[in-house]
Amino acid sequence: MAKLETYRTYVQKVIKKYADYKTIYGEDVEAQTIFDTTHDHYQLVRAGWRNKRRIYGCIVHIDIKNGKIWIQHDGTEIGIANELVALGVPKEDIVLAFHAPYKRPYTGFAVN
Repeated sequence: MAKLETYRTYVQKVIKKYADYKTIYGEDVEAQTIFDTTHDHYQLVRAGWRNKRRIYGCIVHIDIKNGKIWIQHDGTEIGIANELVALGVPKEDIVLAFHAPYKRPYTGFAVN
């Protein structure tokens, strides 16, 4: 249970860091953090308007399943997995779910 709580804390910390970044879109586009700690789903989305154009998109989507961190979507340049490893999460506890299952053995991270 302590590992799960630690992973929840790390995931939220990394997502909050990205939520604080300024964007090219300006003030009318907000960062929304979505933390479902009951089902262990975590997201960062941007939503709003720029000029007369709707801006909406998922930047990061992470789930925690079976004791592992599943990165469903990573729209960052640095890479969420690298940041989690820097915090102390072992690579064997991180699944790059945005890669097809047959490619995962070659990533250096967990397969599932």
